[in-house]
Amino acid sequence: MNAGEFEPVRGVPDLYVHDTGMFDTDEYGSVYVYDAERPAVIDTGTGANREALFGTLDAVGIGPSDLAWIAPTHAHLDHAGGAGYLAERYPNAEVVLPERGVRHLVDPDALIAGTKSAVRDQWDYYAEPEPVPDDRVSGLSDGDRIDLGDRELIVHGAPGHAPHHAVYHDPDAGVVFTADAAGIYVPAVDTVRQTTPPPQFDLDQCLRDLGTIADLDPEYLCFGHFGPREYDPDLIGAAKRAYVEWVEAVRTKRAELDDDESVVAHFEAASRDVEFWNPERARAEASLNTRGVVAFLDRVETP
Repeated sequence: MNAGEFEPVRGVPDLYVHDTGMFDTDEYGSVYVYDAERPAVIDTGTGANREALFGTLDAVGIGPSDLAWIAPTHAHLDHAGGAGYLAERYPNAEVVLPERGVRHLVDPDALIAGTKSAVRDQWDYYAEPEPVPDDRVSGLSDGDRIDLGDRELIVHGAPGHAPHHAVYHDPDAGVVFTADAAGIYVPAVDTVRQTTPPPQFDLDQCLRDLGTIADLDPEYLCFGHFGPREYDPDLIGAAKRAYVEWVEAVRTKRAELDDDESVVAHFEAASRDVEFWNPERARAEASLNTRGVVAFLDRVETP
């Protein structure tokens, strides 16, 4: 699948995955469209390539008056940046996301500033987000349900990646929309890589979130990056190892260099060995992930 295209999620009726073409990397950004009785869009991409997503909804048969739900899994702009644009085009849709993310969609200025600081020159791949009117957005808590008419999504808080993060579970179809809670699944190497962004990544909570996903015992995992995959318990184990080993690698290098910017530079240089997305994105991932672990270590290891 290439940027701007969509396809059915194999094994799950009425569910489609749309490739946003985020960061000029095919399949890096996944938006899910549920053509249910009350249709939903799960995650939105950055908003930069929104016209292609509108085209996917048209092709599926979901018109501007039909969409019922716009459901980002969390407020990070690679997952929720398009919410305001979708809300404008689909006036009957309610925007829902975990409660702690609501303020960021209503007034995105602080999130924009934080994102620009974190992603630096990669901001060129984002659209300036449109605020969501406060009467169009509602907060979700653990255990809440999103009513799609002929099915429902159950909300499970998953704040290890960020405090405003959740996963959505369709128990009838055996699907969990993991967003970033299970890491980034990379089909090219059939494994999971960590995603540990600043400022509030929490390793211990992340491991608990992975346990939550395993306890749901789904049939399919719909990752926020690189699309869906059939569930395999070994994948959760691989994700846990990836997170633990990554945090330990940053901790070790930090003790060796004793200078955080040098630690970031080290892992940015090491990203040249990553072959499954473009070098610019690999370097940006390394920087974000390193800075997130450094912030985590500052919180848990500072006396």
